[in-house]
Amino acid sequence: MAIVVLLGTLDTKGLEYGWLRERLLRQGAGVVVVDAGVVGAPRIPADVPRADVARAAGADLERLRAEGDRGAAVTTMARGAAESVLRLHQEGRLHGVLALGGSGGTSIATRAMRALPLGVPKVMVSSMAAGDVSPYVGSSDITMMYSVVDIAGINSVSAPILANAADAVAGMAKGFASASRTPVAGLGAGDRPLIAASMAGVTTPGVDAARERMTGLGYEVLVFHASGAGGRTLESLAGQGLFAGVLDLTLCELADDLCGGILTAGPDRLSAAGRSGIPQVVCPGALDMVKFGPADTVPARVRDRNVRVHNPSITVVRTTAQECAELGRRVAAKLRAATGPTAVCLPLRGLSTLGAPGGPYHDPATDEALFGALRDGLRDSAVDVVEVDTHINDPAFGRAASDLLHRMVTRTRAPGRDEAAPVRASARPAGRRG
Repeated sequence: MAIVVLLGTLDTKGLEYGWLRERLLRQGAGVVVVDAGVVGAPRIPADVPRADVARAAGADLERLRAEGDRGAAVTTMARGAAESVLRLHQEGRLHGVLALGGSGGTSIATRAMRALPLGVPKVMVSSMAAGDVSPYVGSSDITMMYSVVDIAGINSVSAPILANAADAVAGMAKGFASASRTPVAGLGAGDRPLIAASMAGVTTPGVDAARERMTGLGYEVLVFHASGAGGRTLESLAGQGLFAGVLDLTLCELADDLCGGILTAGPDRLSAAGRSGIPQVVCPGALDMVKFGPADTVPARVRDRNVRVHNPSITVVRTTAQECAELGRRVAAKLRAATGPTAVCLPLRGLSTLGAPGGPYHDPATDEALFGALRDGLRDSAVDVVEVDTHINDPAFGRAASDLLHRMVTRTRAPGRDEAAPVRASARPAGRRG
């Protein structure tokens, strides 16, 4: 029997890996699951648990957790994953490897894939695959497949893409054609209205809470990784009028555009929904950082600032008060031009995992430069400003933003259509509304 190794972080992507495992088993392939996660509890069991992966890198899992350095943990688990899959290959228990993820998951999985000999099937489904993939592929024969939407749940777009990936690697591993593949159904053709959401690793908990809330209210949520390509895709689809609403909670691509980062989506980011009249709730999530490449590529002009290694391929730099004020003015100008219902939610206690209280980017005074510019730029406009006294990754923030968008979408529905489920008063944002 051909054996496919599924390699990934089972704390954040367990649902998706469980789905892939079942698909592969139906294709007649054997499956070995390798867990390279660190923090949260795995959502499905692993054949090679994370403690073994850390041990393969000469590290202790509990110590990695205690140290709390995400960059170091990702680097260590990538090294351990490489040792683990190489050992499986040498034991005859790997005939193909399949992984999925964002920037962190792709860094871990492709490091492992590059350790395998040429010719061993390697398929990486990634939200980073539409950009420069050279840091991930190197000189190996990795097949990169763009996920279109972020790896955040199984939906009408992600399901056929993941199915194609599983079918492909099963066929590669078995040496003959897989079962027929189902094409992507037309967007918006289902019964549930589509919502677009933007997300990065540093805003994942908050966006996950928002996604779960919107799903419970009867929507299908497509999550786009704020990786440049993700933002451009969101803008393109919004410009086609395919969404009932947009939950734009992660704007770090705008910071990259202003400050010369590598993951810019261009100057038109945050324009299409407003131009198309689509209801949108916007949050300045992750505007507390600019993203550059590997640490040795960070420009000299910013090296003396608060620099953090996000993962081996991405290094982040804290934005200054001056940059935040300019970003606030730019966001306000874009939102003032919107032709549809628009609101901005301000998480007063932090804009990212790094910017939450106790985090290295927690800087209320610098954040206030952003908030103040937004308030000033939106004064006397039709845009609602909602201030929420929590950080962006508090689940209450994601639910509050979702409830606000739900009310906006419900109000703009055409007469005669059924109203969506009512919003409970307790879910409304806590804070001053201007």
